[in-house]
Amino acid sequence: MHILVTNDDGPPSDQSSPYVHSLVSTLQAAGHTVSVVLPHTQRSWIGKAHLVGHSIKPTYFRPAPLTTEDGRLCNHGDTSTRPLPPNSTQEEWILVDSTPASCVQIGLYHYFKERGEIDLVISGPNYGRNSTAVFSLSSGTIGGAMEAAVCGKKSIALSYAFFDRNHDAKIIAGASQLSVKLIEHLYSNWDDETHLYTVNVPLVEGVGEKKILWTNMLQNTWKSGSCFQVIEVPSEEDDTPADIEASLRRAEEKQGRRELLGQPPSGTDSGRDTPTGQGHIRYTHKHFKWAPRFKDVYQSVDESEPGNDGWAVAQGYTSVTPLRANFMHVPGFEGEIKL
Repeated sequence: MHILVTNDDGPPSDQSSPYVHSLVSTLQAAGHTVSVVLPHTQRSWIGKAHLVGHSIKPTYFRPAPLTTEDGRLCNHGDTSTRPLPPNSTQEEWILVDSTPASCVQIGLYHYFKERGEIDLVISGPNYGRNSTAVFSLSSGTIGGAMEAAVCGKKSIALSYAFFDRNHDAKIIAGASQLSVKLIEHLYSNWDDETHLYTVNVPLVEGVGEKKILWTNMLQNTWKSGSCFQVIEVPSEEDDTPADIEASLRRAEEKQGRRELLGQPPSGTDSGRDTPTGQGHIRYTHKHFKWAPRFKDVYQSVDESEPGNDGWAVAQGYTSVTPLRANFMHVPGFEGEIKL
């Protein structure tokens, strides 16, 4: 197959995007042609957005071979403002200063023509789970797969649900090997009513021997109020998006450890572990930091019946949820509305 890969975590990085190179290498080792277009930086929680009025400029990433150090994967590569010459045999990925959905559009229609028709789009592997409606409706990973689906392409949103962030190279390799087998199976047995699949692979030892389950998506909501933390600040300075994303992942890691130990979700684990402005100041104003209360999601999973995607991941199983790329209307409403 010719497979287009994108993600919402950006180019390979030990800190923010540790899985995409492993998947690409495993797909290539299985004999597939892989073309890669990624956001040039972190684009999580952005859904299927495009940046209107923004002129997109590509840069070019040349990945170095994956290595391991103390049992952990090490991601390396070089970035250039100029593409390689057409006769070069060096591997090169496209980075664009936009969203996962835009990466899909640009990859499908503006690059890789010499490699033939793209058969399948893979968005991911996401750094963390994309299970339950609350996570999925904002997911840039699923947004990229949705964009491919509305372009008429088969697509899979792939997420690696981590339980700690040690990034054991063998566990990641096992997840990528399972993912490639599952991708090939889904493509070969594609259901005509399905526009895309969202897949969650838990990063646990021996994942290839654990169950793979068809699941529904758990329908849940934010229950604890605003997903923004108010911060009184003395100036315009604030944390960067990367700082905020690292804080959210620390909260997800805490919950992953609880799941491994069979503990219930914490009532105080909000993901809000960054300090607010401190000290005596003359003047402050409000900033709003994205800091969702993850306990809402984990509690909804804990209280749900077996069979949904969140439950499956918590058990260490791989979840596969078929989706349609549309907003389906609620049946039963017909005729004129009279006021």
